[in-house]
Amino acid sequence: MTNSQPPLPEPQLEKAGITFDQYIEFTPEKLELWDGYLGYGGQNQLGFHLAVLRNMGLLTAIRHTELSLWIEALDRHLREKLETISTQPEVAEALLNRLNRAMEDLAAVAEYLEVEE
Repeated sequence: MTNSQPPLPEPQLEKAGITFDQYIEFTPEKLELWDGYLGYGGQNQLGFHLAVLRNMGLLTAIRHTELSLWIEALDRHLREKLETISTQPEVAEALLNRLNRAMEDLAAVAEYLEVEE
């Protein structure tokens, strides 16, 4: 029998549970506050954060955060991914143009909705 690490929790739109093995592996025994950050013993916190997002659900998380921050995060992530693809320059430029238009449209809708609240 091997002591392999369970898979990282995968956040979903709606709240979802984690396995007992994921709980054991990724939940800190003692949660500490260091310079304003939740932490525990210098361990990698990715599994813990993903477990919290999975338990909370992304829709709940987004409802408690400004839409503009989610759009900025999505924009930054997609741009980073676009920088890593190797394709023809014309294709890369076309994709970047589409991303720019989509982000501008999304930002306009989010701004309108935030004003309406």
